Amino acid sequence: MKSGVLNFYELKLNNKDPVYLQAALFVKRQILLRKAVSGDKLPSRREVAAQLSINPNTVQKAFKLMEDEGFVRTSSTLGSVIYVDDAIFRRIEEELTRELVQSFVESAKEIHLSFKTVVELISEHWE
Repeated sequence: MKSGVLNFYELKLNNKDPVYLQAALFVKRQILLRKAVSGDKLPSRREVAAQLSINPNTVQKAFKLMEDEGFVRTSSTLGSVIYVDDAIFRRIEEELTRELVQSFVESAKEIHLSFKTVVELISEHWE
Protein backbone atom coordinates (compact mmCIF):
# COMPACT_ATOMS: atom_id res chain seq x y z
CA MET A 1 0.00 0.00 0.00
CA LYS A 2 1.37 3.40 -0.98
CA SER A 3 1.81 5.91 1.81
CA GLY A 4 0.13 9.26 1.47
CA VAL A 5 0.45 12.66 3.04
CA LEU A 6 -2.19 13.77 5.51
CA ASN A 7 -3.26 17.36 4.95
CA PHE A 8 -5.10 19.56 7.40
CA TYR A 9 -7.23 21.57 4.95
CA GLU A 10 -10.37 19.64 6.00
CA LEU A 11 -9.95 20.62 9.66
CA LYS A 12 -12.41 23.34 10.61
CA LEU A 13 -11.21 24.96 13.82
CA ASN A 14 -13.69 25.98 16.51
CA ASN A 15 -13.28 28.77 19.06
CA LYS A 16 -13.91 26.73 22.19
CA ASP A 17 -11.19 24.06 22.23
CA PRO A 18 -7.43 24.68 22.22
CA VAL A 19 -6.20 24.60 18.62
CA TYR A 20 -3.37 22.15 19.30
CA LEU A 21 -5.89 19.66 20.76
CA GLN A 22 -8.15 20.11 17.72
CA ALA A 23 -5.23 19.34 15.41
CA ALA A 24 -4.28 16.19 17.35
CA LEU A 25 -7.93 15.10 17.49
CA PHE A 26 -8.22 15.60 13.72
CA VAL A 27 -5.32 13.18 13.17
CA LYS A 28 -6.89 10.67 15.59
CA ARG A 29 -10.18 10.85 13.68
CA GLN A 30 -8.37 10.30 10.38
CA ILE A 31 -6.72 7.23 11.91
CA LEU A 32 -10.05 5.92 13.24
CA LEU A 33 -11.66 6.40 9.81
CA ARG A 34 -8.61 4.69 8.24
CA LYS A 35 -7.99 7.78 6.12
CA ALA A 36 -4.56 7.93 7.78
CA VAL A 37 -2.54 4.75 8.23
CA SER A 38 0.90 3.79 9.46
CA GLY A 39 3.55 5.22 7.18
CA ASP A 40 1.52 8.23 6.04
CA LYS A 41 3.54 11.41 6.29
CA LEU A 42 2.44 14.57 8.02
CA PRO A 43 3.24 17.90 6.41
CA SER A 44 6.00 19.95 7.99
CA ARG A 45 5.06 22.04 10.97
CA ARG A 46 5.39 25.15 8.82
CA GLU A 47 3.05 23.67 6.17
CA VAL A 48 0.43 22.75 8.79
CA ALA A 49 0.63 26.27 10.25
CA ALA A 50 0.05 27.68 6.76
CA GLN A 51 -2.82 25.25 5.99
CA LEU A 52 -4.63 26.23 9.21
CA SER A 53 -3.46 29.86 9.38
CA ILE A 54 -2.14 29.34 12.90
CA ASN A 55 1.07 29.97 14.80
CA PRO A 56 3.84 27.39 14.15
CA ASN A 57 4.36 27.11 17.94
CA THR A 58 0.79 25.83 18.24
CA VAL A 59 1.53 23.23 15.58
CA GLN A 60 4.69 22.23 17.44
CA LYS A 61 2.59 21.70 20.58
CA ALA A 62 0.18 19.46 18.63
CA PHE A 63 3.04 17.41 17.16
CA LYS A 64 4.60 17.01 20.61
CA LEU A 65 1.27 15.75 22.00
CA MET A 66 0.86 13.28 19.11
CA GLU A 67 4.43 12.04 19.58
CA ASP A 68 3.92 11.69 23.35
CA GLU A 69 0.75 9.66 22.71
CA GLY A 70 2.70 7.43 20.32
CA PHE A 71 0.75 7.77 17.06
CA VAL A 72 3.23 10.10 15.38
CA ARG A 73 6.94 9.45 15.11
CA THR A 74 9.42 12.07 13.98
CA SER A 75 12.92 11.59 12.65
CA SER A 76 15.37 14.01 11.09
CA THR A 77 15.43 11.98 7.86
CA LEU A 78 11.76 11.05 7.39
CA GLY A 79 9.99 13.95 9.08
CA SER A 80 6.81 13.12 10.98
CA VAL A 81 5.01 9.90 10.14
CA ILE A 82 1.82 8.24 11.41
CA TYR A 83 2.49 5.13 13.46
CA VAL A 84 -0.45 2.92 14.42
CA ASP A 85 -0.39 -0.61 15.73
CA ASP A 86 -3.42 -2.56 17.02
CA ALA A 87 -3.01 -1.27 20.59
CA ILE A 88 -2.78 2.37 19.49
CA PHE A 89 -5.78 1.96 17.17
CA ARG A 90 -7.88 0.41 19.97
CA ARG A 91 -6.86 3.18 22.38
CA ILE A 92 -7.84 5.91 19.89
CA GLU A 93 -11.10 4.11 19.05
CA GLU A 94 -12.03 3.80 22.74
CA GLU A 95 -11.10 7.41 23.51
CA LEU A 96 -13.09 8.90 20.63
CA THR A 97 -16.07 6.59 21.20
CA ARG A 98 -16.21 7.45 24.91
CA GLU A 99 -16.02 11.18 24.13
CA LEU A 100 -18.80 10.89 21.55
CA VAL A 101 -21.10 9.00 23.91
CA GLN A 102 -20.29 11.25 26.87
CA SER A 103 -21.06 14.36 24.83
CA PHE A 104 -24.32 12.84 23.57
CA VAL A 105 -25.45 11.79 27.05
CA GLU A 106 -24.65 15.23 28.49
CA SER A 107 -26.67 16.89 25.71
CA ALA A 108 -29.61 14.52 26.25
CA LYS A 109 -29.59 15.15 30.02
CA GLU A 110 -29.36 18.90 29.43
CA ILE A 111 -32.72 18.84 27.68
CA HIS A 112 -34.15 16.41 30.26
CA LEU A 113 -34.61 13.41 27.97
CA SER A 114 -35.32 10.20 29.85
CA PHE A 115 -33.09 7.17 29.40
CA LYS A 116 -36.08 5.33 27.90
CA THR A 117 -36.67 8.12 25.34
CA VAL A 118 -32.98 8.19 24.39
CA VAL A 119 -32.91 4.41 23.86
CA GLU A 120 -36.08 4.60 21.75
CA LEU A 121 -34.63 7.41 19.64
CA ILE A 122 -31.38 5.55 19.12
CA SER A 123 -33.26 2.39 18.11
CA GLU A 124 -35.38 4.41 15.69
CA HIS A 125 -32.39 6.08 14.05
CA TRP A 126 -30.08 3.08 14.06
CA GLU A 127 -31.78 1.40 11.11
